[in-house]
Amino acid sequence: MQTNKKAVLMISLGTPDSPGWFDVASYLSEFLGDGRIINIPSFLRYMLVNLIIVPTRTFSSSKSYKELWTERGSPLKYHMEDLTVKVKEKLKDTHDVFYAMRYKNPSVKNQLNELEKKGYDEIILFPVFPQYSSAANGSFLDHALKQIAKWTVIPSVKTVDQFYDNEDFLQAFSENIEKFNLDEYDKIIFSYHGLPMSQLDEVYETGKCDDRECEDGVQGDNHHCYRATCYETTKLLINKISIPESKTITSFQSRLDSKWVKPFSDKVLEQFADEGVKKVLVVSPSFTGDCLETIIEIGDEYKELFIEKGGQKLDYVPSLNSNDSWVRCIVNIIRGI
Repeated sequence: MQTNKKAVLMISLGTPDSPGWFDVASYLSEFLGDGRIINIPSFLRYMLVNLIIVPTRTFSSSKSYKELWTERGSPLKYHMEDLTVKVKEKLKDTHDVFYAMRYKNPSVKNQLNELEKKGYDEIILFPVFPQYSSAANGSFLDHALKQIAKWTVIPSVKTVDQFYDNEDFLQAFSENIEKFNLDEYDKIIFSYHGLPMSQLDEVYETGKCDDRECEDGVQGDNHHCYRATCYETTKLLINKISIPESKTITSFQSRLDSKWVKPFSDKVLEQFADEGVKKVLVVSPSFTGDCLETIIEIGDEYKELFIEKGGQKLDYVPSLNSNDSWVRCIVNIIRGI
């Protein structure tokens, strides 16, 4: 029997249904076919994605997903399952809690269909991404709101904005970072998911991202610029943990081409190795759940790259996953809405 009249739908990026070639190709096609991911005319995007990117990248991506897969399946998915269970328990007296994936399953559409049937008075849409980007938060909210707009009875809908500066979020990530002996590392890299510079430019009414001093963090009209909020996140975390700024660098990973936001994390690692840096710790504060980009790209590929270039050690800080401090952050944000 339903007693709560409010629901929370947490939304993450998504993952293939299996590491097999067909499921990975289907996932990449859906993911890269989103106009907020590759923002070019739809016909050109379809041709680029389905005739060039998917055929050329699926085999290597499938291989990586096979390395990532566990007995419970994709880490991103089972961490979301565990997180939902914990948040649901904390909010059981006020909210029903669900999760969905923007791409693949459980789909936003199917989860919202279930919420519509239950007739909630209020729905909170919570993209679990700390820094706003059109490609992530914007895409999820756009997609979900279009689904809700089709309902006969539309409830009160609230959305969670970026929360990179939320004290509970910073505390949760700080706890993970401080599990490492930071004195052991020559450099600490704060590596964020990359985006095309063209998407960052669209945030501004006039000018471009490069016209601003986004490396200094959030100021003026760049409060929704992904690049600026990433640099601000780094600044807030190093101040909280008291890491010397000279020991850190902010960079961006997972690019598709050279026109994405720089510096690139792999190039930073190569430069560090050339400069004689031996021990590196990598933190990824744009990922709240461990996934292909953290476990494989950083934990395996970047580690191999750094050691091949002359480095001795590369560790990465696990993401928040379903940690109790992350649960507390989500619960407090929801209760504060």
